[in-house]
Parts: sequence; structure tokens; C-alpha cells
Amino acid sequence: MSALTVVLALLAALSNAAASVLQRRAAALDEGRDGAVHTVVRSLLRLVRDRYWVGGAALLALTTVLQAAALAVGSLAVVQPLMASELLFTLVVGSVIFHRRPDRRTWLAFVALAGGLALFLGAASPTGGRDTAVPGRWVWAGLVLFAVVAGFAAAGRLVRGAPRAALFGSASAVAFGGTAALLKEVTGRFPQGVRAVLTGWPLYATAVVGVIAFLLLQSALRAGTLAASQPALTLGDALTSVALGSALFGEEIGLGVRVLPELIGLALIGLGSIGLARAPSVHGTWDTAPAARDGPGAGPRARPRGAWRAGSSSALPGSAPGTEDDGPRARPRPGRPGRGAGEGGDDG
Repeated sequence: MSALTVVLALLAALSNAAASVLQRRAAALDEGRDGAVHTVVRSLLRLVRDRYWVGGAALLALTTVLQAAALAVGSLAVVQPLMASELLFTLVVGSVIFHRRPDRRTWLAFVALAGGLALFLGAASPTGGRDTAVPGRWVWAGLVLFAVVAGFAAAGRLVRGAPRAALFGSASAVAFGGTAALLKEVTGRFPQGVRAVLTGWPLYATAVVGVIAFLLLQSALRAGTLAASQPALTLGDALTSVALGSALFGEEIGLGVRVLPELIGLALIGLGSIGLARAPSVHGTWDTAPAARDGPGAGPRARPRGAWRAGSSSALPGSAPGTEDDGPRARPRPGRPGRGAGEGGDDG
């Protein structure tokens, strides 16, 4: 394991985490605007003018370059476990951008998820395999991917908040995993020449599935907190890539004595998922912009006229502590101290 591989992989994880945080910040601001139309395409037309969103998009491109560089000098078995640190970087960068730290339960859950994923990927360390997929398997893999992505997206439309973010994040993760497998198919055809690559279907399928994955990512970021969507994105992408590598390219997953750390890794992922489901940050507002978190026009507000009712236990603004509002009072009449307008009876 070279130091350069570790540095490039960690930088790729940091860049990807920062990209998610910045685009989540832009999505939160967009949600807070009055009259925002909640459709992905029309939202994107608005977000492309947002500096946070543009910065996040640039970091996504940088992530691709850094990850490719890490894979060029190191093995997949080293790079992928290190990429799991993206979960922890998300909390660190999010705390800086949103000026709020998530709760301790969220931190512990993210540590368990990142550690479990890194342990599983490191123990499994898929090896071998073909440069291109086994003939005939892409048809079945494509149908399965379409069904899974469509299922997650359809379920996400039925719910709101954190569950919606997690489901759209899962759909995006599976689509990104499919994009990675298609990209591997494209690069595997390079020895056949440029003409073979340009006239083959994988190149264009990669572009289409990549766009779908990106749009689903935007829906996940708009739907709810990063505490719900980011674990689904990171775990789903990694596990989908491992499954497709085995099913399409014949990559072998380490078994034997490696089964024990793999099971421990899966157990940590399960415990982290359970802990995260109960964490306040999943349903909270730690990663929203102040305007979206506090609501439009947040701050001191004047109470509407008529809100101070007679007999209310709330003191009038500016009154001395302990005083109460008993309704409108008339000015005392001269010579009759202590008697207000409307008091009946005689002086006797």
C-alpha cells in the first residue's frame, strides 16, 4: 500500500463529501424560497445559478479525477475501503458549512457504518475477473437494475422527509453503481479501438444512466438531511459495485477465513443503520441553511392585533414583570379614582 494511493483516495473521499454538503446547502436554500417548484429539472435551472451548487458540481468532477488517479497507482481493494471515510468527512464538512454539529448518536452511527463498510470491502477485496462482461449478462443485469432503481424511486415518492431522502439516495446509489459497471465495460473495450468504443452501446448507456443517477441524487439532497441520504449513497454504491463486479465480470470475493471479518463488517453496518434510524439528526435540521431552518421571516415577530386577550397570563410588551393584560381600560374619571368606564353600581 503506497502513501500516494492513500492520500489520493482520502482526498477523493473528502472531495465527494464536500460536494454532497455544498449541493445539500444549495438544495436547502432552494426549498426555503417561496414559490419553489419541487421538480428536479426546474429546480436545476434555478440551482445552476447557486454558487454552492456549482461548487459542489465542480467537486464531483474533481472526485472522479482523484479516484481514477488513486486506482491508477493502487488496487481497488485499497481504494474502496478508504472511500468509506466519505461518511465521516460529510459530518466534518457539514459542521463547518452549516455551523452546527450533529448529535453524538449520529457520529457513532456514521463511525460504525464507515468502519463496517471498510472492513467488509477490505476483507472481500474482489479480485480477478474479465475486462468486459460475460456475453448475455448485461440484459439481465440491466433489467434488475431498472427494477431496483424504479422501485426505490417509486417508494420515495410515497413518503416525505428522511425516508424519502434515504430511498432516493438508495436509488441514486444503485444507478451510480450501474454507471461504474458500464464505465468498466467501456474501458474494457479500449483494446478493440476507438471505432469499437464509439459505435458500441455501453458508452451511450453510461451517459444515460449517469444522468439518471445525478438527477436522483438531486432529489435525495432536496428531500431531507444528509444524515439520511449519505449513508444510503455510500453503502449502496459500494455494495452494488461489488455485486455487479461478481455477476458481470466474474470477480471473485474472498471467502474462507475472510468470512469472519466480512460478517463483522456487515454487523457493524447493521448496527450503524439501526443507530442512525434513531438519531435526532436524521429528522432534524442540522444541515439546512438558517433561512430554511428557522423559516421565512424568522426572528422577533409582532403579535397580531387582538392576540392579547383579557385575562391572559402573558404580560403586555413593555409592561412590568408580573403584570397582566385585562383588556382595554378607560382613563379614570376626574374625582372618582379607581373607577373605570363601564363599572356599575352606586357610590354607596
